[in-house]
This record gives sequence, C-alpha cells and structure tokens, in this order.
Amino acid sequence: MILPHEYLIKAVYFAPRGRRRIHELGAHLAQRYLSAEDSLIGVIGDAGAGKSALIQGMFPGLELTNDDEGINVRPLPLLHHFENNSFDHHTYHLDAHFELAFAPPSLLAEAVHRALREGCRVVVEHFDLLYPVLQLNAHVLVGIGQEVIIARPGLFGPFPEEIKAVVFESLYYRKMAHSAEDITQLVLERMGVPPPEGHGDVPSGFILYYQQRPAADLVLVEELVRDVIGRDLPISPVGSRKITIGDVPRYCTGPRLHLRSTGEIRNFRLEKDYYHDPLTGVYSIVGKVG
Repeated sequence: MILPHEYLIKAVYFAPRGRRRIHELGAHLAQRYLSAEDSLIGVIGDAGAGKSALIQGMFPGLELTNDDEGINVRPLPLLHHFENNSFDHHTYHLDAHFELAFAPPSLLAEAVHRALREGCRVVVEHFDLLYPVLQLNAHVLVGIGQEVIIARPGLFGPFPEEIKAVVFESLYYRKMAHSAEDITQLVLERMGVPPPEGHGDVPSGFILYYQQRPAADLVLVEELVRDVIGRDLPISPVGSRKITIGDVPRYCTGPRLHLRSTGEIRNFRLEKDYYHDPLTGVYSIVGKVG
C-alpha cells in the first residue's frame, strides 16, 4: 500500500515567529509528513532560525543535546550508547555543528549508522555538515529560514546543500520582518493602540490582527517606524522571553530571531489601508520589508 506521504517531493510553509507557533507547526509537519519508518531526519538552518523549537514540536519529549537555551548534554547519549554498544533510546538527537568541536566526523557518522542498524531514529541538526561523511541522505529533510521546507529526498535529491542554499539566504528576510514587526507594535502602543489579538505571515513581511479597527493613521505609523529604523538602535536578546530595542524592553518569545540593529532593516513599508475580513470581522495591518 502506498501512503500519502510517499508522494511528497517538497512542501513549503511560512516559518512562524515565536516559540508556540513554531511548536505548533512542528507538530503539524510530524503528523502530516513523517512515518514510523523514517529513521534519519536531517534539519538544516542557520543559528537562531528556530531549529530546536521546530524539533521540539515534531518530537515532543525528545532530549535535545544542545538547544536554544545553551543547554549541553554530556556525554552525548548517541556516542555514549555507541561506545557501550547498548542503544536504549528510540530517538536520538545530534547537533552536528556543536559535536564536531569534540568528536571527529567519522566517529559521529559511524555512531549514526550503528544507531540506524539498531532500529533507532536519529534527528541530526546541521545535517549538511555531517552528510559528506555520512554518505547517506535523510529520509526527511527539514530546512528553516524565511520558510520551512520539508522534503522527502529521492535518488536525485534534493540534497542538503540545496536546502541550505535556500534557507540560509532567506533567514535574513525573516529576521528583518520580525524586527520590523516588534518596532511597529512599539509605535502602535505608544499611539494608544492595544496589543494585537494575533499574528500572521506574508512573504518578507508580517500581519497584525485586531478585533476592533485601530484608530491609528497607518501613514503616520510608517513614518514613525522608519524614524526608529533610521536611528540604528541596537536590538539585543535578554533571556528567552525579552529583547531590548535601544533601551526599551519588549516581550518576545523569539529573541534570537532579530537583526542586530534597527538600521539593518531595508525598505520597510506598511499597506496604507486596514484589511477587513467580513467573515471573521478581523482587521489586519500588513507590513513588508526588503
């Protein structure tokens, strides 16, 4: 019997901002595209893209050996069980970028091959770094940049470097959009507009959802946001739930998904009319960058 996921070549989703939304997308991807026979999962993305959060959503309860909070698990369970010839876990996590500082790639590749032969599943972050030595493509490749790409490679690809080329380049636009979104919310709140009821995504941009039509003039909002951008204020992560824009603290569940300063945002603009959905009654503010 041929299952629906076996027809998959590639699917593309907006890469959301915020830990909860990334978790939800990860759970959706796992339910829709993974099968019990998928034992090698390759995850590709630059630092701060949200790889760890996506993996947590796809594999709830999996112990990440090097996550976004800087928690490092030593000794690495995969290598420890490989050296003791006793694979006790069903699923192992391996951050190739981190582990290559401590172990030769040939050893990591051998441990992965052994775990697969023992019937285990291995989730490899920075899969593109291990692939040249592993000489085995993943059953499922997941790339995260401006979009989340999920692919089931065949004989002719896609290969890790192809996914990497797309997601590494596009991550900059996602960081621009996220930084511009937080600045726009800051300006709106200073104008007396309450926080949005929800957030959405458009290519190289963002959406803010409101149940009531805000009274703010969007032409003026755009001017004020561009003024903040022009002042080239530093954007700094503070822990896992906060950033600062200049010296102003802001709540944010994706603090690493920002540019280093407001001046790095290019070609910010707002749609000058509120979008109104007559079915839901929701009003939307749409911003774009790049």
